[in-house]
Amino acid sequence: MSAPGQTHGHAASAARGLPAVLALAWFVGLGAALVHGPLLTIAANRLVPGVPVAGWAGLGPALPGVLALSAPAAGLLASASGRRAGAVALALLLAAAGLLAWGIGHGAALRMAGEPPAARAGLGAGAWLAAALLAAALGVAVQRGRRPGLGLGIVCLVGVGLIVAGRAGTFAALSLAVEYAGRRAALHAAFVEHLALAGGALALAIPVTIALSLWRRGQDLVGIVVGGLQVVPAVALLGALVALTGGLLRAVPALRELGLSALGPGPAAVGIAGYLLLPLWRGLASALRAPDPDSLDAARALGLTDAQILVRLRLPLGAPQLVGALRVAAVQAIGLATLGALIGAGGLGRIVFDGMAQFAPDLILLGAVPVIALSLVAERALSAVEDRMRVGAPA
Repeated sequence: MSAPGQTHGHAASAARGLPAVLALAWFVGLGAALVHGPLLTIAANRLVPGVPVAGWAGLGPALPGVLALSAPAAGLLASASGRRAGAVALALLLAAAGLLAWGIGHGAALRMAGEPPAARAGLGAGAWLAAALLAAALGVAVQRGRRPGLGLGIVCLVGVGLIVAGRAGTFAALSLAVEYAGRRAALHAAFVEHLALAGGALALAIPVTIALSLWRRGQDLVGIVVGGLQVVPAVALLGALVALTGGLLRAVPALRELGLSALGPGPAAVGIAGYLLLPLWRGLASALRAPDPDSLDAARALGLTDAQILVRLRLPLGAPQLVGALRVAAVQAIGLATLGALIGAGGLGRIVFDGMAQFAPDLILLGAVPVIALSLVAERALSAVEDRMRVGAPA
């Protein structure tokens, strides 16, 4: 529990807001990205470099609107007005982000009018930089709001807004939307495969971690093995599993009839699960050590068995550590599942590697963006659960 002076210090720090110089630098950077940065790149096809389009030519009438909304937002974030100023800044920044998205979609549609079907309008570095700066300011505004779940709510709101705008055709002229339209069914199938692969690896790693933790005398050896797996490159481990599974199938051909294959989601899930053992094993060990010795002595004095102490004391007190370990493992599984495509496991990695093979950056983004989004959602959702458990845990 924080001391009263510490709590007051945190509140005072949040109330002071951003330094004025930092807020000014943020606004200048945003303006430079919008006015001088390449917002769009227009190319004759998906394989050739595009011609950059900046400023009014790329954003049109949305340009002054985004700047007009961002300027007071920067001022409010630099003020010391507290939560209300943060709420107003948050609304202004959301409006600026929405206007930026509409302006880029509208600018791409105007630039692509009359172009041949093979032409592409991609997002330029200026658009990505402006989006990153707005996202950073939104994060500061969410912190100023100091409301539980506000950050996750903003992420969901932005996601829903992008989906609605996409269905309305706002981004139809952008090459990313063109790639999605051509691979909609494949992307949806890859998304489901990715979730299944990451979830299967996590479901496999959890009981293995529990079994390893029960081997009390071999914990030093377990630590060496699960730690050693982390230094093995993922591609090398997946390749080794393919070779081992192939050798096993040649030695015992009957296993093929059971559906076992040297390629596919099976070896990929085993390989990913191997990398998840270390965070899960450490989290479980930390959770079991959560009760202090006096609490354990009191429980034993009351006649509780080891199993009862585990269920009633160790696991409830160690729940935040368990959720924290699950959070790390879940994010790691989602990222590593991308490499499963190298051995025929499918998933969003298949879209990413197709884009790399075809030198198509937008196709790479089409596979990479959902992976990033999944990781962020898993991290934020489990972080919220972990924080709630820590707040509710006894001091």
